[in-house]
Amino acid sequence: MTKLAQAYGSGKFGLSFELFPPKTEKGMSALFGHLDQLIEFQPSYITCTYGAGGSTQDRTLDVVSGVLQKYKVPVATHLTCVGRSADQIRQYLDRAKDLGIQNVVALRGDPPQGETQFRSVEGGFAHANELVQFVRRDFDDLGIAVAGYPETHREALSPEVDLENLKRKVDAGADAVITQLFYNNEDFFDFRERCQRAGISVPIVPGLLPVTNLAQIQRIASLCGAKLPAQFQADLEKHADDEQGQFEVGVEFSIGQTSELVDSGVDGVHYYVLNKSEAARRVLNAVQLPR
Repeated sequence: MTKLAQAYGSGKFGLSFELFPPKTEKGMSALFGHLDQLIEFQPSYITCTYGAGGSTQDRTLDVVSGVLQKYKVPVATHLTCVGRSADQIRQYLDRAKDLGIQNVVALRGDPPQGETQFRSVEGGFAHANELVQFVRRDFDDLGIAVAGYPETHREALSPEVDLENLKRKVDAGADAVITQLFYNNEDFFDFRERCQRAGISVPIVPGLLPVTNLAQIQRIASLCGAKLPAQFQADLEKHADDEQGQFEVGVEFSIGQTSELVDSGVDGVHYYVLNKSEAARRVLNAVQLPR
């Protein structure tokens, strides 16, 4: 199996992990040490982000091609509209395909650091659906995932407008929707139901980030607009001076969150593992996935 869409469907459960490109060789070595642990769970595919404006694209290709070569697991590179023209994106995808990469996660991308509004470059794309349409037209053999937002994208005028934007991305050729991280499953269930009513029939895959550190998740949540349930935050705050205590609370919460999602019949689960393995391993060892 090489295509992202083949991870889902009747009798299948798509497990995937998301990485980011390390800045150093030491970080790269450590990442593959963690991957040695995660690969035991037989992920359907592994994705890797790249930095703002495409600043780490080469490193991203190193990661995903390395994963593909070492583990023979399907991989996906992130792809954004930030700071790149269509011709530059085409060159990147040509390089990716030469390395055997068969999938992309197509995103508009966040404005570069220091800027508050997204601006497309000359000859580039202003919206993710335009990027999806381009990839589907010129690289039709690539699998495509797009992002969905159970708690609504921060820039969207309303949940309804946000859902319309998602439908445009799916209609342009996306194979699956991977959600932004969230901690209230009711938000996901409501989002999934609204997607179905809107005629979005591709898999809607929950994106989960097991919490290992309170300060870290507060920072990440503030950037993406995710909310921590009050009781969960209170439980974490009880261990304000105990990092291991925070880790244990976060893992237990993620076990419960994952179990409930699996019981609800999700098509798969996508873990943002932050280049570590222990939290995801603990969760996956405790949860019975329908594989």
